[in-house]
Amino acid sequence: MKIFSCRKSAARTLTLAFCGVLFASCAPKTEPLKLLPIGDGHLAVPGGSIWYKVSGSGKGTPVVLLHGGPGFSSFYLKPLEDIGNDRQVVRYDQLGGGKSDKITDTTMFTIQHFVRELDSLRVFLGVEKWHVLGHSWGTILAVEYYKVHPERVATLTLASAALDIPAWEKNARQLVATLSDSSQRAISKAVRVKKYDDPLYQSAMNEFYSKYVWRHPIEADLDSLMATANEVIYNYMQGPSEFIITGTLGNYDATASLKQIRVPVLYTVGEFDEANPDIVRRFAALTPDARVVVLKGSGHVTTWDARDENVKVVRDFLAAADSSTAMTRH
Repeated sequence: MKIFSCRKSAARTLTLAFCGVLFASCAPKTEPLKLLPIGDGHLAVPGGSIWYKVSGSGKGTPVVLLHGGPGFSSFYLKPLEDIGNDRQVVRYDQLGGGKSDKITDTTMFTIQHFVRELDSLRVFLGVEKWHVLGHSWGTILAVEYYKVHPERVATLTLASAALDIPAWEKNARQLVATLSDSSQRAISKAVRVKKYDDPLYQSAMNEFYSKYVWRHPIEADLDSLMATANEVIYNYMQGPSEFIITGTLGNYDATASLKQIRVPVLYTVGEFDEANPDIVRRFAALTPDARVVVLKGSGHVTTWDARDENVKVVRDFLAAADSSTAMTRH
């Protein structure tokens, strides 16, 4: 694991990392957070209902997990429920994918819809403020949610950030150039004739995914992820693949707004991630209170490829943030 820090004060960071041990006696006398009911359920939202699950019994500020896609599900984020002994973890499937209702109405396929949907879940659960962790497309949702509801966000964890889609597409096409000659020819042909169901193209996709998306998948969760994906949403907002972006997100670029984020931010990225560690470092350099952790040996789905280290990094970051907040109140 390589760590690249962009914080303004290394001394402050070190202090926060240990404050739970050194300053436990200074904890303010405040009422403990009320625990959310553990279990899963469905919440009615415009267009259908979304599935959610609350796990863990930790007393820290809860964290909500925003999966990638768009149109996929949270199966691959299950490893992050391991931090439930520190804080409660809210995992949910965005409308259209996973265990939530399927939708085909393209008027719902907007960033604004998914931001409203996320806050409706917060209101329903009765959470005053939570940590927000987004992965891939979920980082777009996390940043846009913060813009609308900054007072509801304790920290942002932006995993394999997709905050500059033109840069993402350029990098992805460079990654395609590293594939076998046969895969490159299949992709070139599919793009030329706009036909993406050719078995040779699908084989090329598999080669790309095994190098840059998931290197060590959990097969049962991968099967569930693919079986419940909503390709209509993915194609409309993204495009036919990770490296052919023709959807509504094609021009999305949040880099100019990163300087306005006023909460601690953790960026994580895999060593072989299609998100590209160098691009993620650039995001962190633009974010006032940010650090970057590069997870060695991992592709895009770091919760599979670097499970234990990913969980530890997130656990430590959120614990330090909670301790800092407690000291500030005191």
